[in-house]
Amino acid sequence: MTTVTPAASTTATAKPVGTGPRPSRRSPARRRSTPLTIAMLAVLAYFLLPLCWLLIASTKSTQDLFNTFGLWFSHAPQLLSNIRATFTQDDGVFGRWLLNTVLYAGASALGAALLAAAAGYGFAKYRFRGHGAAFNLVLGAIMIPTTALAIPTYLLFAKAGLVNTPWAVVLPSLISPFGLYLMRIYAEDAVPDSLIEAARVDGAGELRIFCTIALRLLAPGLVTVILFTLVATWNNYFLPLIMLNDPNLYPITVGLSSWAARAQNGGAGASSDLLALVVTGSLISIVPLVLAFLLLQRYWQSGLATGGVKQ
Repeated sequence: MTTVTPAASTTATAKPVGTGPRPSRRSPARRRSTPLTIAMLAVLAYFLLPLCWLLIASTKSTQDLFNTFGLWFSHAPQLLSNIRATFTQDDGVFGRWLLNTVLYAGASALGAALLAAAAGYGFAKYRFRGHGAAFNLVLGAIMIPTTALAIPTYLLFAKAGLVNTPWAVVLPSLISPFGLYLMRIYAEDAVPDSLIEAARVDGAGELRIFCTIALRLLAPGLVTVILFTLVATWNNYFLPLIMLNDPNLYPITVGLSSWAARAQNGGAGASSDLLALVVTGSLISIVPLVLAFLLLQRYWQSGLATGGVKQ
């Protein structure tokens, strides 16, 4: 006869559900790293303290800059009067410097982004004789500091008769070896070869494929190159210094430097809080860059998120 084991005995030997050891879960407070938090606060202070000082110093007169604590306001803040005096000093030349800087940086950023996109797309999707050597030359150009090329560039532009013109600042800024390298790397994955072949089968030419298909897919990379070139040209000092002689063509960097030199040497206008105007002008000069990052960061972030999803 077959013996049937009672169900009760099987149930008795089974362990109740939920009585086993549970994986330990650390609270968010325990996962925090105190050294890492301190390091991040130090980095945050490193970046924000100069901006805080600049904002506070822009509310002071020249006397208050030397007689009050640097990271606190004076008894009589005068930010609005400093801004008004900055734009009216020397017949309003600061406004012209600001427009010149916007022109130089905007034209350079757009031109450098388009050239880098075209060259990067060509390196990524075409193979030609000397392909590897040409790209290695681009990588080598990244290592050359721009200040080392300033004097040779000046000599070339002097021969061409372009010194003391806006072209002397814009044309050298159109060349961006790092932007070309970045766009080549981005184009390899962002523009599928199958999409290019499909467009060719439909009868589209190479220029049309690049302008209507590739540029749209390369938009996040374009924004990145635009931001880098915009900041580099906006903060460029040495190239405009040697290329431009007319104060009406100065960008903000060279113009504020000339004011600072006048203030230190006790020249004309030094008695009218010229040093305070230099500080206020420096604050005004960073506002367009902040606005540019705020306006373009959503395109940048969306492109990075799109590129991080494997399709």
